[in-house]
Parts: sequence; structure tokens; C-alpha cells
Amino acid sequence: MRTLDPARWRPDLRRVRPIPALVTAILLAAAVAGLGWHGDRGAERRDAAVRQVLATAPAAAKAIFSYDHRTFDDSVANGRSFVTGPFAREYAQTTATLKQTAVKQQAVVLAEVSATGVVSATADRVELLVYMNQYRRNVNTAGEKVDQNRVLLTLVPDGGAWKVSAASAI
Repeated sequence: MRTLDPARWRPDLRRVRPIPALVTAILLAAAVAGLGWHGDRGAERRDAAVRQVLATAPAAAKAIFSYDHRTFDDSVANGRSFVTGPFAREYAQTTATLKQTAVKQQAVVLAEVSATGVVSATADRVELLVYMNQYRRNVNTAGEKVDQNRVLLTLVPDGGAWKVSAASAI
């Protein structure tokens, strides 16, 4: 009677090892490529957000920080179109308190942005440092005065546009 040699039926481990190693290498390469693609896509979205905010911020700052006593309600309505969230309520309260004084003093304030710089940015939130001059005149001042201000603006997407969700003077 013949006996079977168990060594003949065992797989040759030298031939089997390269296959799992190759599969592991392929999976690892795919994971690295996927992470790279995801990171690149996130960077593209962030860069697009920054470009959009830099295009929006000067008009937003001008609207929010400018007013004319003769057309105060229109000035405020224009500023309100650039704000959102809790800052919209804060803006409404501030301008409501300011109206009586602006009319009484015949105040005109014109804000002009001279420079902007990105402080931080993600695809859905951008913080900008805004260098702004406010040219103001009223019945109590001779001529026009210039205030140089620095404001930190936070903008977020809202209804297809970037709007100011926070502002703080520096």
C-alpha cells in the first residue's frame, strides 16, 4: 500500500507570500492616492472660497461701515444685505441706535477698503483682516476727518453668497 507524502500537498509558501504582499501594496497605494486626491480637492475648495471672499469683502465692508444721514435707511438696508446670523441682529441693533445721532449731527461716513489679508480659511469660513479708512463729516467737525481702522471680518456662505457673520475692530 502506498502512503501519501504530506509534504507534496502543502502549498509552497515561497510562491504564496508575494500575492498578499502585492495586494497590500496596491491597497496602500490606493489609500495614499485617495487621501492625496481628497486633500487636493479640499485645497481647491478653500482657494475658491478665498477668491470669492476677497472679491466680496470690499463691497461688504463699505456697505456695513458707511452711512449717510440723508439716506440712512437705504444705507442700512444695503449693509444688511451683506450680513448674516447673530451679526445681522447686532448690526440691526447698532444701526437702530445710531440713526438718531446720525440724523441730528448730519453725519456722513464713507468707508473705503485699502487692503485685505487672509487670516484663516476653510471651504466654509474665511477670516479676513481688513484695512479700512472711514471718511467722516458732520456738523460738529470742520471739513472731513479720516479714521484708519482695522477690522477682523468672518465670512460664511449663506444663500449662495458670502456674508459677514462676525466683525470686530482691532
